[in-house]
Amino acid sequence: MRHRFEVTVYYEDTDMGGIVYYANYLKFIERARSTWVAQLGVDQLALQARGVVFAVRSIQADYLAPARLGDQLEVVSQHKSSTPARWVLHQEVQRAGQVLFTAQVTIVALSAAGKPTRLPAELRRNSNS
Repeated sequence: MRHRFEVTVYYEDTDMGGIVYYANYLKFIERARSTWVAQLGVDQLALQARGVVFAVRSIQADYLAPARLGDQLEVVSQHKSSTPARWVLHQEVQRAGQVLFTAQVTIVALSAAGKPTRLPAELRRNSNS
């Protein structure tokens, strides 16, 4: 399953040269993941009220080409693998089909005590479809 999320590059996303600041790619892919999780039926506020939160356990990122002020970007996210406690995604930021940034992201669920816990059933059930 693939998820697509559109992003417009605003002035606040760029450095003085009009190029997207490197850390903002992480914000773009986080927004895409949050939107996808909500579309899969996972209510993160309800989870938080039950003492469960998501955390990025690891990320491997490659910056391939710059995005610039005014660009229309698309974040493409794809489920790669999962276990009951881990969700691994491949995410790309693209401009008109050109891949600018890639990341492999591992997401885990944590209890209120900061201990690993099972991913929500909605995420485990829907992420492979």
